[in-house]
Amino acid sequence: MTTSLGTPPAVQLAPADASTYAEWFACLAEPMRVRLLHAVAVAGRAVTVGELTEQLGISQSTCSHHVRKLADVGFVHLRKDRTATLISVNPACCTGLPHAADAVMGMLAPRPCCPEDLPADVDVRALEPGDWTHVRRIYAEGIATGHATFETEVPTRDALDDAWLPAHRWVAEIDGRVAGFAAARAVSTRPVYAGVAETSIYVGDGLRGRGVGRTLIHRQVNAADDAGLWTLQTSIFPENRASLALHQSAGYRTLGLRERIGQHHGVWRDTVFLERRRADDRTGITG
Repeated sequence: MTTSLGTPPAVQLAPADASTYAEWFACLAEPMRVRLLHAVAVAGRAVTVGELTEQLGISQSTCSHHVRKLADVGFVHLRKDRTATLISVNPACCTGLPHAADAVMGMLAPRPCCPEDLPADVDVRALEPGDWTHVRRIYAEGIATGHATFETEVPTRDALDDAWLPAHRWVAEIDGRVAGFAAARAVSTRPVYAGVAETSIYVGDGLRGRGVGRTLIHRQVNAADDAGLWTLQTSIFPENRASLALHQSAGYRTLGLRERIGQHHGVWRDTVFLERRRADDRTGITG
């Protein structure tokens, strides 16, 4: 499946952010500071200068100098305990540093939304009661590929009806024939996750490559945005390259590879975890 997207104007990194990130990276340009930060981070507790000097085989003055540099930019916190100085990692580093790298490398730039080359012969509408037979047939065709889902049997209509969010069920038609479907389910019943949904898209056998998936995901993500869903997420087998490309074209970004996350027909399988945010979040390292 291919997509044809216009090239959006480049989004420049804000000068203030660039200055902050440069300060962080400059601090870590010294290998000893990287080693010290790692030692503090993996300790799992506050450590003293004495412990660090012993671990790394450096003098107390060298250790104190580099620890102060790390503290100046907020990588570590310092706390006095009688005559000792206790050093602990700043938990914000766990998100701030990866965020900085992603920002500099353009991973947090606005993502395209959505595929623009939608076929004229594919129509998308809300799922109706009479569509369930076609939806379950297409689900079975997806299972048969071996790369669409961990499911080995088609869920019942009642199970799908209970799981899928009522306002986020779509079917695509070609010449009046149901060619695919898209759905979203809540990831949790907790109110704090009310705007987070797990999505899925299936295209019928013999109809792949005709833009059905592009048309479905276009409707799916725009409807989610309009409804106030702030995060869409999905897990895809690495072998399903067409689905990965489709989701990336609609603003999803890869968060990571979940290795050996589950068994499929007795074989451990990996999944690629992707997420689409309705709006960018900003994460920084603060004291």
